[in-house]
Amino acid sequence: MAVREIHLELLLGKSVLDSTGKAIGRIEEVRAEQLGEEWIVKEYLIGYAAVLERLSAWTIGLGILHLLGAHKIYGNYTVPWDKLDLTDLDKPRLRCSLDTLKSLNEQPQDIE
Repeated sequence: MAVREIHLELLLGKSVLDSTGKAIGRIEEVRAEQLGEEWIVKEYLIGYAAVLERLSAWTIGLGILHLLGAHKIYGNYTVPWDKLDLTDLDKPRLRCSLDTLKSLNEQPQDIE
């Protein structure tokens, strides 16, 4: 497997396309793990809940959504590193179907 360096700041906010070319959301957060001096990307967070997590406003944001009548969050995905094609950094694309990704994620997330 080839090692590739990517400036993550250029990836944040990019719209992710599914295998049919339909946008499923924007990359809002990247989770990585440090191995020695290197950082290895583990997964990408896509969607509204990822924005709240990035802003460290998860608890407050969920409370506000609950007050507004929302009981479930749809359209949020955790994409494993190997399921996102970054060949074209301007148009990241899933390497699997959206249905496959949904089966990897717990959808929808309950708001408590």
